[in-house]
Order: sequence, then structure tokens, then C-alpha cells
Amino acid sequence: MPSPGDTAARRLRRKLVAVLGSALVGALVVASVSLGFNPLSLASSKTTLPTGPNPATPGTFTGYGFDQCEAPSQTTMSAWLKSSPFRAAGIYISGALRFCQKQTNLTPTWVATQLAAGWHLLPIHLGAQASCNSVTRYKGDLINADPTDSYSAARAQGRAEANTAAAAAAALGIVEKSTIFYDLESFSTKSASCKTSALMFLQAWTNQLHAKGYASGVYSSAGSGIKVLDDARATPGNKIVMPDQVWIADWNGKATTTSTYIRSDGWPGRRVHQYQGGHDETWGGVTVNIDRSYMSLTSNAYTPPPIVTPEGAKLVDPRCTTAAINRTAYRFTSRKNQHTLALPLQCLLKEHGLYVRSISAVWNPKTTLAVEAWQRKVHHKVQAGFTRADWVSLLAAGNTGTVLKPGVRGADVIRAQRALNAATSSKVPITGVYDLTTQTVASTYQKENRISPTQGIIASLTWAALSSGKW
Repeated sequence: MPSPGDTAARRLRRKLVAVLGSALVGALVVASVSLGFNPLSLASSKTTLPTGPNPATPGTFTGYGFDQCEAPSQTTMSAWLKSSPFRAAGIYISGALRFCQKQTNLTPTWVATQLAAGWHLLPIHLGAQASCNSVTRYKGDLINADPTDSYSAARAQGRAEANTAAAAAAALGIVEKSTIFYDLESFSTKSASCKTSALMFLQAWTNQLHAKGYASGVYSSAGSGIKVLDDARATPGNKIVMPDQVWIADWNGKATTTSTYIRSDGWPGRRVHQYQGGHDETWGGVTVNIDRSYMSLTSNAYTPPPIVTPEGAKLVDPRCTTAAINRTAYRFTSRKNQHTLALPLQCLLKEHGLYVRSISAVWNPKTTLAVEAWQRKVHHKVQAGFTRADWVSLLAAGNTGTVLKPGVRGADVIRAQRALNAATSSKVPITGVYDLTTQTVASTYQKENRISPTQGIIASLTWAALSSGKW
């Protein structure tokens, strides 16, 4: 049985094994979650996609899981869900050093389909490795062990890796509160600077993931990365922030969450134990080379802080709550066509100091004056009605220097989501989280307005277009 230090060799071996058996089986099957359809059925030809937001993953779960280099095909996932004891799967979503960079099967639809079918997914990121790691393929991307300014270089690397992982997760539809595991492969623990730089790196990884709304996990060899973390955790006066969950690579063949390398009081209800290394298993007629894990995840890993809204803690009027202003569409509004939009219109104009009365939610002469003042301010046609272009400019008003991309959260995201709802008919959910839906709608808006680049990342050019009222 390989020791916990053999994980690097195991990764190399798995790269060669791949999943040829599953890759040759059938065409992609997408499980329907519509009423009356059994998502475990392999015979169904329905292709109805899951609807609604994905749940946070892996969530609460006790039982068996597996991981392999490539995300398995839909055929494999369906067959194994029906026949195997596994209900959790590790997937390599990002990282410059992950072996399987192509990940043909790994798409937002794949993620949504597995979660809807009942799988618990464990997203994994494989980036920079410990400074004393001796594996040749890692030499070009090691954690900086320079102790200057409390290992500031290592901490910067940890933040950068977290940003990359959070963006990849958001693009795949892996939502906030989900755990993303950093894969820190086995390394020698003889060097103090190697251990300390790794700890500072992982602390920055955790802190930055929390800033992005995700929970932090660390996968590592029980004898190196996990032991180093647990030793730091148990040190009196420890100030290093610990990950929310740990994934212990200890191939002792025991389907439990215990390991002789880690104390029993560490991460209760927040452990995954990889207890068997690379080997073939066949379920439902499909063979895959996997690692086996057993996990007990019974407590919430991390709850992100509330998202700051454009309205902030102090409202201009008690009726001007974020919920009152958020709408799936913002239509032409006037005294004769008020709909229910007079309320958010007055609130937003009051925020800009243009509407000076208490909020009435009824178009009145002061509303007309405020509307005309805004139209003059943004160089729109002055008229006694608020047009779609007026709405776009008003909802987008604010800081135009903020860059929004997957993983970003906060008031600026809410501004963008509101403005996109005014500029398009997409009805973006206003969550304050820059997710895949927001990015897709932003990309379409950019293309329609000939804004380059058009990858759905909102920066100065897109803000300028929204602020001017383009739709």
C-alpha cells in the first residue's frame, strides 16, 4: 500500500490510465429533473435540463466518494449513480498544474445535471506546490519561501490561486458556500521555511475564498500538508486561519475519517478521507480508474457575510429597500404608465438628490421635475416619462472603474444586474454574485453594443455603455 507521500506518483499514474472505457460508451445523456422522470434511468431519451439554482456542494453528506483525473462522461455518472455505492465525486475544475486540462465533459450543464441527480461534488484546484516539493513537473510553479514581510510573496500566490479557482467555480455554476479544495501534493516537512510558506499560502487561499463567498478546503497527504495544518491548529496561540474542511490522503484501507497523522479533535464533521489510491472499479458495466474516499460532512463549512447593497445600511427612505428596487424588468414609466415602478424610480432619484419629497410610489409633480433633471444630467431627451435608456443609465450610475467577473460579489454586481435587466429582456436574478448567468447576459449585451472584449467581464467600456443608457 503506498504511503501518504506517494500522491505525486499516483497522479502521474492516473494521467496514463485515463478513462478510455467510459469515453467510448454512448452519447451524452442529460438527466431530466422534470416531474415523473427518474434521473437514474439510462433508457430515457429526455434531455430536459435542470432548472433553478444549484445547491451548494458538497453539502451535508456521509458516505463514499471517488475522484479521477477527468470528469467522467454523463453515461458513467448515470451508470455509477444507479449501481455503485458512491454518491460523491471529486472534480478538477482549475489550476495550472492539474493533469487533465482539457476536461471535455466538465461544463455548467454537467455540473447542474449531477447535482440535480443527487451527486455531491468536491471541486479541486491544483496550482502552486510547496517550495520543497521535489517532483520535476512542479518545479516551474512552487510556493515562494521568501520570509520577507511575513511571507508576503507566498500569501500573494495563495490569493491569486483562490481568485482563479473562484472564477472557475462560478463559471461552472458552482455556487457560493460550496467548498473548493486546494490540492497540495506530498512534500518533505524537514524545511521550516517550506512548511511556514505553505501555511501562509493556504491561509491566504482560505481568506480569499471567503472573500469570494466560498468555503475553503485543503487536500493533501496526511503525512505532510494535513499534518502541518493540524500541528499549527493545535499550537497554543495559533493565529493562522484554518481551512473549513480537510481531505486527508492516507491510503490505510480504512473507510473512516480517522488517520494517525491528525488529532481526533480537528475538523469534526468536516473531513474527507482518501483511503485507497488509484485502482479500477466497474459499476453498471463501466470501468473507471479511481481513488476511493469516505467522508463525514455534517456541519456548515462557511457562511459568507451578507452582500453589501447599493442602498447600504442607511436608506434614503424606509420604503427604499433593496428588494423594493430590484426588478426583473424596468419599463417605460410615466404618470399614466406607472406600473409598480414609481417606487424604485423615486428611490433611485432620491439617492441622487433629485427627488426631494417622501417616497409616495405615485407619480407626482416632484417626480416629473426629478426625472427631467436626470435626463438633462445624462444628456437624454427631456420628457415627462422615464424611458428604457433612462432606466439603464440610472441603474448603472456609480463607480465605473470596478471590474466584474465570475466570483465577484457586492453592490457593484447588483448595479450591473439591475442595469442588464433594464437593457435586455433576460431577467437576471439580482443576487449580488457575478455568476454564469450574469456573465452570459453581459456578454450578449457587449456583442450587441460592439464592445470588445466580449467575454462577459464588465469593465470601463461596458460601464460607460450602461451609464450612457445603451440597450
